[in-house]
Amino acid sequence: MNVHFIAIGGAAMHNLAIALHNKGYQVTGSDDTIFDPSKTRLENKGLLPEAFGWFPEKITADLDAVVLGMHAKADNPELLKAQELGLKIYSYPEFLYEQSKEKTRVVIGGSHGKTTITSMILHVMHYHDRDVDYMVGAQLEGFDVMVKLTDDNDFIVLEGDEYLSSPIDRRPKFHLYKPNIALLSGIAWDHINVFPTYENYVEQFSIFVDSIVRGGSVTYNAEDAEVARVVEASENTIRKLPYYTPEYTVEDGETLLETPEGPLPIEVFGKHNLNNLAGAKWICQHMGIDEDDFYEAIATFKGASKRLEKIAESATSVAYKDFAHSPSKVEATTKAVKEQYKNRTLVACLELHTYSSLNAEFLKEYKGALDAADVAVVFYSPHAVEIKKLDAVTHEQIAKAFERDDLIIYTNPDDFKNYLFSQDFKDKALLLMSSGNYGGLDFDAIKGLIG
Repeated sequence: MNVHFIAIGGAAMHNLAIALHNKGYQVTGSDDTIFDPSKTRLENKGLLPEAFGWFPEKITADLDAVVLGMHAKADNPELLKAQELGLKIYSYPEFLYEQSKEKTRVVIGGSHGKTTITSMILHVMHYHDRDVDYMVGAQLEGFDVMVKLTDDNDFIVLEGDEYLSSPIDRRPKFHLYKPNIALLSGIAWDHINVFPTYENYVEQFSIFVDSIVRGGSVTYNAEDAEVARVVEASENTIRKLPYYTPEYTVEDGETLLETPEGPLPIEVFGKHNLNNLAGAKWICQHMGIDEDDFYEAIATFKGASKRLEKIAESATSVAYKDFAHSPSKVEATTKAVKEQYKNRTLVACLELHTYSSLNAEFLKEYKGALDAADVAVVFYSPHAVEIKKLDAVTHEQIAKAFERDDLIIYTNPDDFKNYLFSQDFKDKALLLMSSGNYGGLDFDAIKGLIG
């Protein structure tokens, strides 16, 4: 097949392009800018466009498919040319479905936890040399690319994102996969620029459950009241299988998972991660991995990239960074680190960086999110608010939203940096939560700070 990617540099798009190239397809693509790691990965495969920009002349009648990324606009000149020629135009999830129609599709959905659960499943499969196709949104140890497509594998494991499919297809991605085996981990309002009301957001998960093929199954987090309500209300003829957080203990900064064979030391920690582990275990069992083999493999799982990643440690202090930004993720991550390091002062720093988190109306969703921290710091850039064309957010609004009288707030990157580097981190745990970089913070420099 001859496939062209419009916006080939995206995190998901470049991985799909490489997967098709590895499968023997003829792959071309365009983008107006491409950053690393996408740039180097595409270059290594000979797929990096010769020049950045949009070139309608690349769109010819001999293309079998055009894959359209979210970064492109609806008036993209290459897209307009493809439409004019009547070519088959796919969104990213549509194309993945086309590639996996004959496979058993395992789709992991939820507002939070889906990347970690998908990563856990793939880690277990990889550990036991079970070859499966997959698509996951984070870099994993032992995996070159985060999309794999073959003609031979029976299973494909897909991270089911609820965000939109493409500029001309406004359906959430996970509505298009039609799972045989599904998991739903949690529902907490996110993407408010696309789903303006809580009810509208929750409805997307109802549609997802109803999209599971007849006779299929949904494994769901029964501890999340909204998830349980959505799954149990569905009239789809599927099996509904609840899961719960397993028993565990924390001793001297180590988490021990209770198993039929006794306590098992594991690398990941926090109630939310143990809950994710329970979901992953059931999915692996559906895929033919028995319980003992699951425990053996999961003991070596260190976590997905950017999820509770330890960046520095000394005898008396530790630092983690995490991708957490939505209220539920911030709360779960903060609680996890405090539980793991009960005897240390937890300094939790949150950057409000996404569209939702910088929305004055949405801010109130953060109530209590940093309560587990001994010291709570919030950083946001007024410039980022301007760029996103949002109403200005004030110190007062943020202080009120988190409901902490002692909340420390910074809007200047240098002031935040100076604060961090003036601290003595002896007997402390530092947690940096953001999908950004605090206006240019050098995370490598944190290592000097800690030890």
